[in-house]
Amino acid sequence: MSDRRFRITTAFQRRVANPLTRLMPFQTLLETTGRVSGQARRTPLGGRRVGDSFWLVSEFGTKSQYVRNIQADPRVRVRIGGRWHHGTAHLLPDDDPVARLRALPRGNSAAVKALGTQLLTIRVDLTD
Repeated sequence: MSDRRFRITTAFQRRVANPLTRLMPFQTLLETTGRVSGQARRTPLGGRRVGDSFWLVSEFGTKSQYVRNIQADPRVRVRIGGRWHHGTAHLLPDDDPVARLRALPRGNSAAVKALGTQLLTIRVDLTD
């Protein structure tokens, strides 16, 4: 069931949700560098800035393309409130992602918990 949930969810996100939400001027976006193409890849997501860090939880962990891109090159950009910030992403497999979701925006957290099969906490240390 988890593999099927992954395929259905990612197909919907890739073809419907992401193209629409990327157009919204204040949608939070994570920009990674494609590990094969070298092209900028922008993924709409939810999370929260805390000081000089941005926290998020990936619903499919290392199966997510943006997580694989981070593994290849942790230098990222995050658009928060319409403004871009450079940073370095860190995968935190030892962090409790369910507890972390309680500190993040409720709407996105509920979706991540409901659909996710391999939760993974990510911290982006912002440099500007």
